[in-house]
Formats: sequence, C-alpha cells, structure tokens
Amino acid sequence: MTAEEISADGVRGCWLAALTGLREAGVREVFGLPGDDLNALVVADALGLDFTVCRDQRNAVFMATGYAMQSGALGVVVVGKGPAVTNTVTGMLEARYSAAPVLVLCAGTAPAARGSGAFQEFDQLPLARSVAKWTERVDHPDRVGPMLRRAIMVATHGAPGPVYLELPDQLREEDVPLGGRWYPVQRPTATEMGEQGAALAAVRAAKRPVLLVGGGMRTRGAGELLARFAEHIGAAVVCTASGRGAVDESLPSFLGLAGLYSPGAVNALWQDTDCVVAVGSRLEETATFGWPDRLRTEGEVVQINVEAGEFNTDFAGPMVLGDGCSVLADWLERLPAVPGWSATVRGLNAALHDEHAAVLEKLRAQPELYIAEVLDELDKTLPGNRILVQENGLQDMWSYVFPAWRCVGDGGSIVPSEQTSLGCGAAAAVGVRRAAPDRPVVAFVGDGAFAMFDADLPTAKKVGGVLYVVLRNGGYGWLQAQLGKHEGVSDRHGFVDPDTVRPEGEPIPGVPHIVVDDKKSLGDCVSRAWALCERGATVVLSVPVRMSDALFAPEELAGEFPQAPS
Repeated sequence: MTAEEISADGVRGCWLAALTGLREAGVREVFGLPGDDLNALVVADALGLDFTVCRDQRNAVFMATGYAMQSGALGVVVVGKGPAVTNTVTGMLEARYSAAPVLVLCAGTAPAARGSGAFQEFDQLPLARSVAKWTERVDHPDRVGPMLRRAIMVATHGAPGPVYLELPDQLREEDVPLGGRWYPVQRPTATEMGEQGAALAAVRAAKRPVLLVGGGMRTRGAGELLARFAEHIGAAVVCTASGRGAVDESLPSFLGLAGLYSPGAVNALWQDTDCVVAVGSRLEETATFGWPDRLRTEGEVVQINVEAGEFNTDFAGPMVLGDGCSVLADWLERLPAVPGWSATVRGLNAALHDEHAAVLEKLRAQPELYIAEVLDELDKTLPGNRILVQENGLQDMWSYVFPAWRCVGDGGSIVPSEQTSLGCGAAAAVGVRRAAPDRPVVAFVGDGAFAMFDADLPTAKKVGGVLYVVLRNGGYGWLQAQLGKHEGVSDRHGFVDPDTVRPEGEPIPGVPHIVVDDKKSLGDCVSRAWALCERGATVVLSVPVRMSDALFAPEELAGEFPQAPS
C-alpha cells in the first residue's frame, strides 16, 4: 500500500478498510470471485491474505462454510454485485442452517445511481435478509469500521450464522476511517445453574437417559466433557449428522446418529428412553425422524441451546438457555454418579459392531463391489485424523451409518445442513482443506453433486490435497429411485444417464482420475489415490455403483423421507 492509500487516520477505499479490519480481527483466509475492478483481490494480496479465487460464487460460500465449520473461525466471502449476490443465496442458506459463521462482503450500486438503470443494479438487501442472520448496507465511509465489527460479532456469537455487508461502489475511492482498535468479545466460561429447575430435575430422575450431541458442540473441544457427562449419568450417546466429530465414536456408549440415520438395532432404545438431553441441536426433522410421539408431548426432552431461537418448541420438555459446555460442567458437579442403563447401552454398541463385521464378511463373498466395502477400505488406508466431507444423496448416505463409518479420536466429519444443498460438500471440502492443511480431507460424494461443483474443480486442483471419492450411478439417484412409483412418467423421464457411470481420462488436466473397475482393484486404487493426495494433488476416485446398493430401498422411499418406522 502507498502512503496516499493508508495513513494514521484512515485509508483510501472501502476494500482496504474492510480487509485491514478483518486482518486485525484475525482473518487470514478469503474466498470469492471479486468484482470487475478486482480492487478487493489486489488489496487482499497486498495485505498478505490468502484469497482462494473461485469460479462460482455459490461454491465460494460453500467453501467459506466448510472453512468455518472445520476451524470454528470466521469464513469470509468477497463477491461483486447483482447476479454475483443472487448466486450466493444458496450458499448463505446452507451456512444459516449449518450455523456457520460466514461474512459475505459484496459490492453494490452507489446511492447516486440507484434507480437509473445502472449496470447490475439490484436491490440486494431484501434477498440477503431472507437467508442471512444480519444484513447491512454502508453508504457513508464513517460507518464501514463500526458495521464491519458488528458483522463479525453477530456472525461469531450466539448461534453462529452468515452475515451480509454491502459496500456500494462510491466507497471504493473515498477516505475511510480505520476506527478504534479491535477488541474480541469476552464470553464467560462458567455457568451457575443452582439446584432447582425442571431440566436438572428431569436428568436427575432419569433411569434410561440419552445424550444427543448436536452441531452446536462441534468446535467447542468438548469431547472429553461429553464423554464424562454421559458416563456420569449412565447415558447412551448419539449425535446429529452435523454433530459428528464432537464426540469420540469409539466410546462404548456411542450408538450412532439420531433419527433418519439411526441403526435399526437402536430403534428400540428410543422407545425405552425416559430422558433425552439434547445439547447444541435444533432437533430438526432429520434428527427426530422415527421418534415416538410421547417424546414430543410428555416433557422428556431437555434442550440446551445458546440462543432461544434454536429451541424446538414442538417438544414440551425443559429448556436451558446457555452454553452447552458450561451447563454440562455445572451439572456434573450437582448430579450423582449413577449406572443408568450403561450395561444395556454397551451391549448394544458391541452388537452393532458385531453385526457390521458380519455384514462386511458377507459382502466380501459377493462378486459385486459394495459401498460399505469402499468405506471400509478408506478407513483402513487413511490416517485416523482424516476429515470426511459428505453430501446427502441416495448412496453417499452410507457414510452417515455407524459403524460403517466412524469418527474416532480426532477424526472429523463435515456434512450439509438439513437443507442438503446439492454440491455443498464437494465445494466445502476445499474450505476444509484450507482450514486443516495438515490433515487428510476426503469428499464422499455422488456424481450428481460432483457435477454441480464441477466449475470449481480447477480451484480444488490449485488448493490441492483433496481426495474426491465419487459414487457414480449416472446422476440423481434419490429421484430416480422413486420414479418407478409413477406410472407412465418413468417412460418419458429419467434422472440418471448410464453412459456417464464410467468416465474416462482426467476431468481436467492435472487432476489424476482413478476408476475402480471391480472389487479386486479397490485396495490398490484407494492406496494409489491417497499416495497422490499425500504428495499434494487433488485426486478423483470414481466408483461405479448400482442403484440397488442404497441405504433405503425404492419401496421405502416416500418423497423427501423414507416411510417412518412403525
């Protein structure tokens, strides 16, 4: 930066002011596709920020979301105006429901030009308000610093989420005060609950408790506390899909995911439990699928959340507004150690592992390759600290099933929210890699999702070190699986193309492509792919799959969900 652009009192231009403020707040990574003037990119480079230039603004927000979910830090996105902003909306929707702290900085039409038919003029604020936690447009240079600080605080505190800050074009050349020194927000680390209260009483009275760990606990470093609390009250431990990685799944009390992805053998547990302690979860439909009605009506679900808007008021039980770690730590001091139903839970955990081992043995004897075998080979080949980034299609859903895939020790998992935006996981893997450059990052995706991400495969190539395991059924398996239920329609329409199941050659120059031709070659293919990733390459490992190798059979599907268990 030149002396004319920066001084003790301020800087020239909103992008220099904003990115300087972000750097002071600890930001080092930026994702995006800057506006046509490229001012934001030039400034970021001069300030030493790592700017991951994307090909698609939607993917940029997905990447920032993956970065934020993995690191717990603010993900930052920089884009232009008009269609650039509309293209971020799906990404912001995903960040909102993933509770990911993401800041979207965008350009906008100058006040003097609004209503004149200016290039890419569009009233962007109403659109952003529909998906962002907080939105603001800054029309005066004096407001850039204060609004930036507020944006960061809102994004990262309470229930995290995406925020939107618009910097109109006239601010590019104006003098902007830097404002005061950046002070991080302090948050108390202890909670005093007291001996009274319906929530504590419900947990104290429980004989068959379940501890449900939600996505709000992911980046809190709470694994040891959660394990101690569960053991102290004799609880079974389950998590939501977004809560994976918060607790070590090698615990003998861990019984997989709640709701839609719950192992069948665990269904009886939900009928028998007399108290569910849900910490850091919205208890969305996916997490509570198949639960007995009495859990909604008889006050047996205790919810702990940091923000009132995160409570699910369809459940009649006690609610605690507070930090999950602090509340559980306080309760540990107040609750007596009891066995609960530990013996039953541990026996069920052992049975799940025995059942899966028997299934794998049976599958290995078959001539066809199964997705469960692919997951097993990845588990054996990759280091324990790997991070699996997932999509949510018909066949990559196998990775949600415990113990077909486990997050053991410091192993991690990043999944889409209940919005399940197609292509989110494929793009988020790039952001995860930026957040964890020293750990293996594997994206486990379907070919439909991978095609949505395709524009940014060059971005993934540049970042390097991401292994894309692409399950290829020819397209959109979830829709295709249900097509046969609609007479006549299946004759005219299709959601898969069998000719694309076995692609040939590199998807783009410089990205190695390995196709698993059969069961015998699986181990060698995974080993070769991982060896290339270890050397810094982004690799595509294509696995042709059969539509029949799905978590749910076609006759079980009923639109957005399978039929609820009776």
